Amino acid sequence: MRLPAQLHKSNLDTHKGDYGYCLVVGASPGLTGAVCLCAQAALSAGAGLVRVGVPRSLNSIFEIKLTEVMSLPLEDDGGYLSPKAFSQIEAISDKIDAIALGCGASLNPSAQELILKVIEKIDKPLVVDADGINALAKDLEILKKAKTKNLILTPHLGEFSRLLGQTAEQIKPVRKKLVKDFAFEYNLTLVLKGHYTLVSDGQDFFQNRTGNPGMATAGSGDVLTGIITAFIAQGLAPFEAAKFGVYLHGLSGDLAAKEKTKNCLIASDLVEYLPKAFKRSL
Repeated sequence: MRLPAQLHKSNLDTHKGDYGYCLVVGASPGLTGAVCLCAQAALSAGAGLVRVGVPRSLNSIFEIKLTEVMSLPLEDDGGYLSPKAFSQIEAISDKIDAIALGCGASLNPSAQELILKVIEKIDKPLVVDADGINALAKDLEILKKAKTKNLILTPHLGEFSRLLGQTAEQIKPVRKKLVKDFAFEYNLTLVLKGHYTLVSDGQDFFQNRTGNPGMATAGSGDVLTGIITAFIAQGLAPFEAAKFGVYLHGLSGDLAAKEKTKNCLIASDLVEYLPKAFKRSL
C-alpha cells in the first residue's frame, strides 16, 4: 500500500508548523507510559509538533521521559485529570490540528468527566482510545452531541463489547456489519483492533492484513493512536488516516518481528520500526 501525497515530506520550503500539531491528553498514576508511546509514535509518523496534556502532579515524569515532546501540565485531582483542565485544553485548541484522547487516563470519575466534556465541546479532530472509550461506554449519547465531525474510536473487542452491550462471542460472527453500522449511526470512523483490524466510516470499509500475534502486548494500541492522530494532523480525512495508520502499524510490527521474534516484541519496537515501514510504503 502506497502512502498518500500528504504524508510525503517533499517540499523543501517547509517548517514544523506545516506538518501538524498534535495534543495527547491522558495519563494517571501507574499509567504514564501510554501517553509517552502515543506521543513518540505521533512524532515518528511525521507530526511537526506534539504536546502531552497530563496531570500537573505527574508532569515532571514526562519532562524527564520525553525529549522532543512538549508538555502541558493540566489541573488534576490527586494525580488524575480534572474537569477543571477543560479551560486549559480549550484555550490552546485553536492551535491544535488533532487530539488523541484517553491513553492511560484511568477509570477515575474525574478523568472520565473531562474526557466526555472534550468530546462534546471541542471542535477538533479527535482520536479516542482506551479509557476514553470506557468513558463513552457509560454515556454513548455524547457521541451524538460531539461538536467535531472528525471523530475516530479505536476499541479492541472488549471495549467494543462494552460500547454495544454485547458479548465478544455475539460480536465476532457479525463484527464487519456491527462496525459499519456503529460508524454510520454515530457519524464517526471506527477502528476495531484485532486479527485483521477493521476500519469503517459507515460507508467505506477496510480490512487490514498486516500485523502479527506479537503485537498483542501492552501499549501497542497507544502507538496506533499516535500514528492515526499524526496522519489527521497532516491533513488526511479520518477514514484515510485510520486505514493507513493500521496498515503501517501492522507493517511495523511485522518488520520488528522478523528481527526480534514475535515472542519478544514490545510496543516501543513498533515506534522503532515505523521508519522502515514508511520506507516500504513511500
